Amino acid sequence: MTRAAKEHLLLDGAAGKIECVIDLPAGGGGRGVALVAHPHPLFGGSLDNKVAQTLAKTFVELGYVALRPNFRGVGASAGEHDEGGGEADDMVAILDYARARFHAGALVLAGFSFGAYVQTLVAQRVPPERMALVGVAAGFVSGGRSYTSETVPAGSIIIHGELDETVPLANVLAWARPQELPVIVVPGADHFFHRRLHIIKSIIKGSWQH
Repeated sequence: MTRAAKEHLLLDGAAGKIECVIDLPAGGGGRGVALVAHPHPLFGGSLDNKVAQTLAKTFVELGYVALRPNFRGVGASAGEHDEGGGEADDMVAILDYARARFHAGALVLAGFSFGAYVQTLVAQRVPPERMALVGVAAGFVSGGRSYTSETVPAGSIIIHGELDETVPLANVLAWARPQELPVIVVPGADHFFHRRLHIIKSIIKGSWQH
C-alpha cells in the first residue's frame, strides 16, 4: 500500500513567499484539490493548528490533494497580517499553483475560524465545487473584532460548536439564516473542538458524495 506523502514548499504570493504544506494522498489524489485555511495568525493560528490538520487529513482520505498554507507573517510566510483581504489574494495564488500542477478540476475550500472567513472571500473569486467551514468567524467575536463573511454555495458544510466562546453560535446562525444554509452544531464543543476533532472528520466524510 502506497503511503501518503508530504511536501513543505515556499510558493509565490502577492506579498512574497508563502509557506505551504501539501499532503498527497496514496495513489496520487486524482479527485481534486482541497485548500485549507488556518485560524487567526495574531492569536497563534498556523498551518499546524489541529483543526486545520484534521481538515487536511479528512480530504486526503477522501482522495484530494490538501494544501495548508501559512498566512502572511506566520512561520516562513512573508508579509504582514491584512485582516483577510491580502490573505484571500494569497489563497487565490495558491489555487493557481495547485490547479496548474495537479490539473485539478474539482476544488474544495475548507477553513477554520478566521480561515473560514477568508475562504468565504476566496469563494467569491474562485467558485469551489464545495466548501467545509468550521467555527466561521461571523459578526462580532471575542477581542472586539467583527467579520462580514460572504455568502457561500448551497451544499456547503458548516460545523459549529455549541459552546463556542470565540464566535457565538447565534452569530453563525444569523449569517446562515438568509442563505437558508444548514449549520451542524456539535453539542458540548468549544471553538477549538477539544477532544471532538474526530467528529469534524466523521461529519465531512458522512456528508461527502463518493
